[in-house]
Amino acid sequence: MTNPVLLRPGSVSLAQWRAIYDGAPISLDEGCRPLVEAAAKAVADIIAKGEPVYGINTGFGKLASVRIENADLAILQRNIVLSHAAGVGEPLPVEVVRLIMALKLGSLAQGASGVQWSTIIMLRDCLARDLIPVVPGQGSVGASGDLAPLSHMTAALTGVGAFFVKGEKVEATEALKRAGLSPLVLGPKEGLALLNGTQVSTGLALAGLFQAERVFQGALVTGALSTDAARGSDGPFDPRIHKVRGHRGQAEVADTLRALMAGSAIRASHLTGDERVQDPYCLRCQPQVMGACLDLLRQAAATLTIEANGVTDNPLVFTDTGDVISGGNFHAEPVAFAADMIAMALCEIGSISERRIAMLVDPALSGIPAFLTPKPGLNSGFMIPQVTAAALVSENKQRAFPASVDSIPTSANQEDHVSMACHGARRLLEMSRNTANVIGIEYLAAVQGCDFHAPLKSSEALESARATLRAEVPHLSDDRHFAPDMAAATALIWSGAAQKAAGLKTLASVVEGTA
Repeated sequence: MTNPVLLRPGSVSLAQWRAIYDGAPISLDEGCRPLVEAAAKAVADIIAKGEPVYGINTGFGKLASVRIENADLAILQRNIVLSHAAGVGEPLPVEVVRLIMALKLGSLAQGASGVQWSTIIMLRDCLARDLIPVVPGQGSVGASGDLAPLSHMTAALTGVGAFFVKGEKVEATEALKRAGLSPLVLGPKEGLALLNGTQVSTGLALAGLFQAERVFQGALVTGALSTDAARGSDGPFDPRIHKVRGHRGQAEVADTLRALMAGSAIRASHLTGDERVQDPYCLRCQPQVMGACLDLLRQAAATLTIEANGVTDNPLVFTDTGDVISGGNFHAEPVAFAADMIAMALCEIGSISERRIAMLVDPALSGIPAFLTPKPGLNSGFMIPQVTAAALVSENKQRAFPASVDSIPTSANQEDHVSMACHGARRLLEMSRNTANVIGIEYLAAVQGCDFHAPLKSSEALESARATLRAEVPHLSDDRHFAPDMAAATALIWSGAAQKAAGLKTLASVVEGTA
């Protein structure tokens, strides 16, 4: 059981967001209650005065100049939720929506959104009961917030739409009834506060980051294995090389690769008398490429940690003065940039891994049998898995076009520049899966390559990783159905089992510590 996370609005660590994504129970620090209630009172005071204030007693977007009478304010909030629940596509994964709900809870509980305490409790209680709204994945341009998907989330809280309950899709009213909860009745400004903000984009980007971390670590293990399989040199991992350049990630990756290979009898066997002078870049430049990816992931993580702890709906209530100020915190440009960085890192992690696979299957480069089969010709060996890896890498390249440079005007040109952060972040889920499959193929190929050096063994760490794979997938002597082998290897990368076997701290974030 994952340890519970105490959600302190505005100061949640990246590790805590990761734990929530991984399913940790959530409790709320109720020290935020006075701030929430003060903001709700400020909204009530504005209504009592009868002054027109955007988002409270006016229309929305291009209709902001339309004044709404007090008697219609509850209808106004319900209407905005129902009208904006216009998403399409497959539902977002349950674990992502759960993270989105926690992000929204942490934002609203900071007391700048004007919602009632009962609304905070509703979000908390749905999370506690694992009531996860069904949220279509497509329909947000990342400004004015993630309107369509957050509207679907909010609609479910009010009894419209559906929840996932233990994997079953249940009509919203029925799901709430089973859980002993009443549908949420929205007060003034509450619908807008719930559906406005960057929580969907941020939740998807965080999920992409967390998946990228695990894939990154897997690629360090398979990269070290490939280096031994090709009888490559660990000289390029010498710390003196990296110290004079100065990039933190590069130095840490080199340290990790050197440690993974320490004590390898395969490496020791060709320390002297090897006619080769240099290895190909896919081996030699791993610290430079993977280190740059690590630095990029860290920058994205820093941005997303700030965003996850921010307040991004509009307008915002400042209780010290009673002012309600309309701005643009809902514009998800920082998230779009972070998602683009993660996409580039995933692209490069997979790209250099595929080059190592291609190197291993080529006897002219690897010095081992063609396509890693003892009987090339009669058997095709790893010929087509390398093609599959190439296809996945190419697909990721196409997906990696930066979302942040795109914009299309919406809402009758009121929202005339948008971030496209939501789909920029959503693509990361598929990109990380693609990259994991590439790393899984390299895992198979590198272990097969090391088999040809028997009775020589690799390092203790890499032999543990080899044994973990060989417990699931035997050596390939003759061609067999390859897809199950690939699925098994990828599962070991995706679960972190291969990384753990090699001694890497797979449950710790690579962006918070060392590689």
